[in-house]
Amino acid sequence: MQFFIGLMSGTSLDGVDGVLLQNVSPSLLNTPKLKVLQHVFQAFDAEFRSELFSLNTPGNNELHRAALAGNCLARNYAQVVHALLQASGMQAKDIQAIGAHGQTVRHRPLEFDADPRTGQPAVGYTLQLNNPALLAELTGIDVVAEFRTRDLAAGGQGAPLVPAFHAEVFGNPAHTVAVVNIGGISNISILRSTSTTGFDCGPGNALMDHWMQLHHGKDYDANGEWAAQGNVIKPLLESLLAEPFLHQAPPKSTGRDLFNPTWLQEHLQADYQAVDVQATLCELTAMAIAQDLKLHAPDVKQLWVCGGGALNAQLMSRLQAHAPGVQVASTEAHGLPPLQVEAAAFAWLAAKAMKRETGSLESVTGARGARVLGAIYPR
Repeated sequence: MQFFIGLMSGTSLDGVDGVLLQNVSPSLLNTPKLKVLQHVFQAFDAEFRSELFSLNTPGNNELHRAALAGNCLARNYAQVVHALLQASGMQAKDIQAIGAHGQTVRHRPLEFDADPRTGQPAVGYTLQLNNPALLAELTGIDVVAEFRTRDLAAGGQGAPLVPAFHAEVFGNPAHTVAVVNIGGISNISILRSTSTTGFDCGPGNALMDHWMQLHHGKDYDANGEWAAQGNVIKPLLESLLAEPFLHQAPPKSTGRDLFNPTWLQEHLQADYQAVDVQATLCELTAMAIAQDLKLHAPDVKQLWVCGGGALNAQLMSRLQAHAPGVQVASTEAHGLPPLQVEAAAFAWLAAKAMKRETGSLESVTGARGARVLGAIYPR
């Protein structure tokens, strides 16, 4: 029996989710292979969150600022690790490794032409702020980080990286299951008995959160209550849904590089009511996911939802409306609360890396094959 910690700070930029994961030996029959023992969330302070938002776009002195933000994030991560250890009564020596995803501020996979000198396909890039060496120093635990870069080097998108984990936890050999994580960006895993695929769908909470902050000074639309008060603006929805990424064939991945306030502003008109824009953004997120379900998983029976979007009743209602005949429910109903899923996935990926087992899927990212993901920073 081994123990791993997973740390996730996603595109919602709200803070750090950390879990302590128990990884059970396969020899122990009739025992769940994976079990979350503890969960801790630590919010980012307003100043740090603002800096992370700013670093998602080019700016002055950003290399220096990004390095400092990576150090700050590592300290936030370390605080979550210590809180998990205190809550569980465990010590650093009891933990095999920490899986620390880092904070994505750029994601530009495979956007470039072939190198004219060699004719070889150019490799895109992805950037997750972090300082895993500092995290190892502060916790006394091995750290696995930089999960995306190995897949990019093999010609893949570098994302999403969680479908293999979703398949192990949520897969059902009797029928097709889909898992959608709705963080800042939404990504979907389609789990069949014979195959697993997955890709980014489009905006998750990022645009709704931005609009809520802009008009009400709040970080998010609690339970989707504001969106529920508005009416969908059909011309705006049609304009947003025309975005080419939403119609691009997978493998594909995206981020705030595309779905950001500037992108939204290009579609707005002065006479739109703010509450109606919020309703339309909620509808956009639901429809982008539902359209991908219809196109890529018409046989799906269950849609398990994780991430902050699972806590938005209005969004869940709109998802169900656009997916008739599909059971739409939070992953809580499957035994894993929605805010724990992504962090648990990176604890699982850390376990894979420590054992030199592959954690990616060619069918998801389009890489030349499965790869061992993550760089290991010894304690």
